[in-house]
Amino acid sequence: MGRADDGYESVEEIKAFHSTLVSTFRTGKTKDIAWRKWQLKQLWWLVDENEQAIVDAIKSDLNRPGFETYLTDLAGIRKDILYHLENIDAWAADEPLGDSFVARRLGVARIRKEPLGVVLIIGAWNFPVLLVLQPLIAAITAGCCAIIKPSELTTACQTLLRELFTQYLDSSAIRVVCGGVDETTKLLEFPFNHIFFTGSASVGRHISAAAAKHLTPVTLELGGQSPAIIGKSADLDRAAKTIAFSKFLNAGQICLAVNHVFVDPAVHDTFVERLKHWSSQFLHGERKITTAIVNQRHWDRLSGLLKQTKGTVVCGGGESDELCRMKPTVVTDLDIDGGVTINDVILHAGFPGAPFGGVGGSGHGYYHGPYGFQTFSHLRTIMSPPKWFDRLLAFRYPPYSAANKAKMPKTKATFKRNETIQDQRVKKSRFLGLKIATGVALLGIFWYSRSYVNESLYAFKI
Repeated sequence: MGRADDGYESVEEIKAFHSTLVSTFRTGKTKDIAWRKWQLKQLWWLVDENEQAIVDAIKSDLNRPGFETYLTDLAGIRKDILYHLENIDAWAADEPLGDSFVARRLGVARIRKEPLGVVLIIGAWNFPVLLVLQPLIAAITAGCCAIIKPSELTTACQTLLRELFTQYLDSSAIRVVCGGVDETTKLLEFPFNHIFFTGSASVGRHISAAAAKHLTPVTLELGGQSPAIIGKSADLDRAAKTIAFSKFLNAGQICLAVNHVFVDPAVHDTFVERLKHWSSQFLHGERKITTAIVNQRHWDRLSGLLKQTKGTVVCGGGESDELCRMKPTVVTDLDIDGGVTINDVILHAGFPGAPFGGVGGSGHGYYHGPYGFQTFSHLRTIMSPPKWFDRLLAFRYPPYSAANKAKMPKTKATFKRNETIQDQRVKKSRFLGLKIATGVALLGIFWYSRSYVNESLYAFKI
């Protein structure tokens, strides 16, 4: 760990980083909204002034075309920074509580959004910049200190991020740790207030087990299959085009890529032909997708799946490639052994205000927009009743008596004892009908009044 030839942080450096961030958070420095905005703006300039360096680093690690990096990583990060800057004041503001207008105006109770503290963000190799900066944006907006651990499989990106973070961001509150399994294991020995992990389910289990020792809450963004269903009425050409795109984007190395397609037998052959057509079109004369599979181990795994399949390979295949690239491959005649997008793929992940997260084996927890802010925030209830409020609750003090009990508020059911499910539906239907009737009546009164006023004005002019 921390060998001179690999550029990884040593145990002593990791310990010092954690200690520094804990001390910084205790000063209250990161709770200042001005500090948070400043760091978000610095992150903007980090990306804006070094976009070519970021493109080159991802190209070095994944052989990904620059256009895809602009489309996914850079555009998404910029959009998120601006969205958080526009909304941070509203998200961070205290939220009044109360069932009535008077109670809310009195400010007796309110919810305060406080930063959790020092958090650990562990990124993934498939989007080595996007998947550490997006959760970091949320952590900064919430007022947290953060240690970032990029994937060791994308060495150029992790080295670049460490260099740029030191130049642009507050090193007393935000640090990058470069390292492999040993360094990550050491990081997990320290108590964090939250751990945000993006990666595989197998590693996610280890992260959860390590976090449990400190009772640390964890957000897990894990892999998924994202199957698509093609019915008889589907626009087959559009469906084939968008599904093929999901497998070309980053060579299909994205949790939202469509891996399985369930097709109605009536349109199966036509859909397969359109899928082959668009795969050929997207190759644009090349034999293989430009972006590489991240390493030989993952390439061997994919190639092995094709060799073991009992289905029919109608196009593509896993022939060897010195750059770990692959042909887009379609396999048919197979036995059947998070968010939803209709009539397209992947789009819901790019909407800044929508929650993004999985369930079960695909992870738990959410982020993006206000949901990321909430992930890194603690909701604290603040009570500040006026002095006279105590007189209203004087009955709670000993000695207890029947007179005081009589002063206690009475809570009564708002529903009948023998009410059935059908009664509820009828009541709801009647209530809806009453609302509609009231609305129609008010609309009629409005139009009648308007007509009456117009006629009166016309008569007055005459």
